[in-house]
Amino acid sequence: MGLPEQWANFFVMVGSGAAALAGLIFVAMSIKHDIIIRNTTHKNRAINMLTGFTAVFMACSFALIGNQSLVALGIEWLVLWLIATAIFIRGYVVAIRSGMSSIGLNAPRLAGGTICYLAQVIGAIFLILGYSGGLYIAAIASIVLFAFLISGAWLLMIGIYEEQAKR
Repeated sequence: MGLPEQWANFFVMVGSGAAALAGLIFVAMSIKHDIIIRNTTHKNRAINMLTGFTAVFMACSFALIGNQSLVALGIEWLVLWLIATAIFIRGYVVAIRSGMSSIGLNAPRLAGGTICYLAQVIGAIFLILGYSGGLYIAAIASIVLFAFLISGAWLLMIGIYEEQAKR
């Protein structure tokens, strides 16, 4: 059984939004690249934002591939979200250890983001096991992850301007 038809618009909308936001983050980063490159916190936050939006875009793209089963989609998502989760956690830990900028580096943000990524993994596992409810878990996780990613982008921008003000 493939992706139910009622999901197509959701994945087109979310995937398009993720691609657009990843592009905006990339442009914003290129404008202040010197500050981002020098600051470990900013660099890892930027990596996390790009990885998150790219992962959402890729997950939506995988969902829209025709004539594949939900099990196949679950396998694709599982691999994708395990990689994205590892990148997120690693980036956060490196940023905290660097001590370069404390803006938004706290346990609730780390826990919230990790929960979003792990919910994606759980949704993928449900699909692999044949439970289409995994689509709902992944959809809700994507929506909440968007909020985390957008707020992370805002924190990146605030951190950059704070650092600029110190000069």
